[in-house]
Amino acid sequence: MKETVSDLLQSALAALQSEGTLPTDQAYTPQVGNTKDKSHGDYACNIALVAAKTAGCAPRKLAEMLIEKLPESSAVAKVEIAGPGFINFFMSTASAFEIVNTILDEAEQFGRNASGKGEKVQVEFVSANPTGPLHVGHGRGAAIGDCLCRLLEANGYDVTREFYYNDAGAQISNLGLSVQARVKGLTPEDESWPEDGYRGDYISDVAKAYLAGDTVTADDREVTASADPDNQDAIQEFAVAYLRREQDLDLKAFGVEFDVYFLESSLYEDGKVEATVKRLQENGYTYEDGGALWLKTTEFGDDKDRVMRKKDGGYTYFLPDVAYHLDKWQRGYTTVINEQGADHHSTVTRVRAGLQALNAGIPKGWPDYVLHQMVMVTRSGQEVKISKRAGSYVTIRDLIDEVGRDATRFFLAARRVDSQLTFDIDLARSQTNENPVYYIQYAHARICSVLRKLAAEGVTRGLNECVGDLTLLVLDEEKELANQLAKYPELIANSALQREPHTLTHYLRELAGQFHTYYNAHKVLIEDTALRDARISLYLAVRQVIANGLDLLGVSAPEEM
Repeated sequence: MKETVSDLLQSALAALQSEGTLPTDQAYTPQVGNTKDKSHGDYACNIALVAAKTAGCAPRKLAEMLIEKLPESSAVAKVEIAGPGFINFFMSTASAFEIVNTILDEAEQFGRNASGKGEKVQVEFVSANPTGPLHVGHGRGAAIGDCLCRLLEANGYDVTREFYYNDAGAQISNLGLSVQARVKGLTPEDESWPEDGYRGDYISDVAKAYLAGDTVTADDREVTASADPDNQDAIQEFAVAYLRREQDLDLKAFGVEFDVYFLESSLYEDGKVEATVKRLQENGYTYEDGGALWLKTTEFGDDKDRVMRKKDGGYTYFLPDVAYHLDKWQRGYTTVINEQGADHHSTVTRVRAGLQALNAGIPKGWPDYVLHQMVMVTRSGQEVKISKRAGSYVTIRDLIDEVGRDATRFFLAARRVDSQLTFDIDLARSQTNENPVYYIQYAHARICSVLRKLAAEGVTRGLNECVGDLTLLVLDEEKELANQLAKYPELIANSALQREPHTLTHYLRELAGQFHTYYNAHKVLIEDTALRDARISLYLAVRQVIANGLDLLGVSAPEEM
């Protein structure tokens, strides 16, 4: 309906341009929005305020002229001017329920569009070091990243999900040393335990599997343990493969799968890190100082230059990141989105600076970043910090075991990415209206229950079958439900554009709330079969939108609860 209002205003603007009231050499695009107060109508537009100066008259006067030129439309019941010149549209009852037919016709495709035109988009998310189980921060990244991928796909983009393994560097050496210590019978309480060693029970599990000569299969390799306690290289290789497999199992339990697993070590093996350094040197953006090699990142907006290669010859972490992102660009991804924790904030400027210094034709501000804040887990009002499996943090598997996949995914995606999130285990487990997952899923299950009751009475109703005269729906609650349903396609478009999956969780909560209120106030299985059928058609439209929205969150839509 918003498009209908916009088209009507475009016609009125064109009419005023043809009369000379508005200049013909200027384009006008009316911005139509939902009203916050329903007493002001269903939609509002400020085009009269925007265009008044070019018309040479007061906004209210221009608004009056625009209203006079609006074409006749059965979709509009009334148009009013408010305040300094806002134009408010009150839509007819019949037009409000056209959305029901649209939803039931399009079914699972409702809300999807082709605006992305098949453009390739790569989304990198989770990207945990293969040194231990995935923690709740990784889980939040997985929920946000996967939901964002689903939203982009719903908008017609060709999305590739990528996981970047930091399988090189000091943390991997520490992993190998930790497992070797366990292999030799040491525990974290022993004085000779590695200073920066990992202490979780999972290290013991890796050590036992290594000594047993187990074979583990990661994404791109199969590693069989040699069981030699003195072969640190073999222990390290086995440990990385073992934990990569464990993380993959965690993600599958979470309903997240990746198209590409990219290893940091491959950048060194393929010579891409050295090639990147050479290119930066040839472009004149490096210098040596104190035995280290520096990159002139200040020339690209950084607050100070950064070390690329340390005195000992090792590279700082951002240099392979630059090489990795050059590889992404060379793979043809003009749009890349990195979903990472907020602790990566400092890398944004450095990586972008390094990419600009390559003179590779990469646009400024590439890639995009979505940075999420930390997660605090609570039970009975107290913070939960320890997992026996991990040793020092709560894992994503802990949450899935406690509250299930659906609640875990929903809760971790339910807040703005730049706000801290408190994951209340008690709330996530509760079957009350305070639990948003339960509340939304219950709305879907309630509608399915009505269909079962109807079938028991001998009336079979297809899920996507619109039956009944929708003009019989005259209640304010019914029109508000229809208007809420009509917002869904725009919300899906904006959620992807703004990289804000949380707006979908808020929308579904509001839709479920409106439905429950309507359900409790007005019966649907009534003797008046015409009104019954019309209301069930509205029910089915609500059911479909809830199912579509939950699917984009990776959450199920149960038929019974």
